[in-house]
Order: sequence, then C-alpha cells, then structure tokens
Amino acid sequence: MDNPTRLQYLEAMGIDVWIPRSSAPIVSKLIAASELATEHVIREPELHNISPTGWADVENEVAGCTKCDLCKTRTQTVFGTGNKTADWMIIGEAPGQHEDEQGKPFVGKAGLLLTEMLRAVGLERDDVFITNILKCRPLGNRDPKPEEAESCSAYLQQQRILVKPKIILAVGRISAQTLLNTDAPLAKLRGKVHELDGTPLVVVYHPAYLLRSLLEKRKAWQDLLLAVRTVNDS
Repeated sequence: MDNPTRLQYLEAMGIDVWIPRSSAPIVSKLIAASELATEHVIREPELHNISPTGWADVENEVAGCTKCDLCKTRTQTVFGTGNKTADWMIIGEAPGQHEDEQGKPFVGKAGLLLTEMLRAVGLERDDVFITNILKCRPLGNRDPKPEEAESCSAYLQQQRILVKPKIILAVGRISAQTLLNTDAPLAKLRGKVHELDGTPLVVVYHPAYLLRSLLEKRKAWQDLLLAVRTVNDS
C-alpha cells in the first residue's frame, strides 16, 4: 500500500496518523526529552527447563494441538509471524475472527494500527516477531480462560527461547497479566520496565482499545518510546 492510500485508509477509520517512517531521529530526540519511568520489576526465571526445539517442530505441535476445547472450534491455529531472530517480540492475548480465518496474528483494523505503531518507531512487521498467549480463537472473542493460557504456555515459552528477543511488548491487559502472573490493572503495569525470565518487558494498550479510546494513544506512544530506550540501552 502506498503512503497516500495508507493515510486515507487511516483517516477513514478515524485513526490519527502516527509519526512517519522517517522518525528515527525524531524518536531519539523525543526519548532524550521525555521523562519516562524506568522502574524495573524483576521476576524469577520460569522456563521450567524446557529444551528448545526447532521452529518446525514447535509449529507442527501447535498445528495439531488438542490440549483444550478450543481445538474443536478453531478454523486454524495462529502460530505467529515475523522475524524469528527479532530484537522485539510482540505478544497479544488471543486470535480474533480474522486471525482465525487467515492464520496470522493482528490483522484487521487493530492489526493495521499495530503496524502504524511499530512504524512510528522505525520498525516494520517483518522486523519483529508477533504472536499471542493463545494459539486458537476463543469463540465470541471472549477473554482466555486460565486453563487455556496454561495449555499454550509451553508453546509461548519455546517461542521466546528460540527468538531470544531483547525486549517483549505485552499488548493488552490479558497478555500483561498472564505473562507477569498478576491481576494488577493495566494502568498500573504500563509505564515501567518489567522483566520476564531475564528479558525486559514493556506493557502497552491493545490497538483494539486504542481504536475506541483515542485519547490513550499518547500513553501508548510513551510506552513505545520506553521500549525503544530499553532496547537501545541493552
């Protein structure tokens, strides 16, 4: 999609345009000027000695998974897409209807906004690895059940071991609470650097929420800057 068409599409959806792709110098200046929180919340490693297997093996396991009842209603599993040696790992909560149909995470309007959020800090979707807590869609796009997240936890851990990201972006409340094993509200989790098994983790609002709450996009931008600074300082 060319840039004018992309801008028209975003405007039609009522989405404010994020800072353009040539924003790397702008990002650096904004980071230097911003007073971003850097509180680190440390978690002990919880990888449970899972031995990393090859990508093909993990993807085949996910494709044939029957650990929970979601396997009975899915169209297909949604394993993840992007750079498998990325510095950034983006983790959402669960596939929705469009993701279930296409087999890719973060498509549709929320996916388009996530793409723009990444471009705002100089990243393309192919530069990062994107996946979800759940690999199958919960019907009605309801919140994942704890037992469903637990069924998928080993797959996500294996993905994290294989990617070896420099930072994890937890997208939305469910993702943040599941990864950090907490029931704290998202407002208290964002704005600081957490640590998951030795990897820095930053929490951001879900793009679907930002589409409904445009005033929160400024906070999302601040969180993205915090993530950029964390990677640059690593």
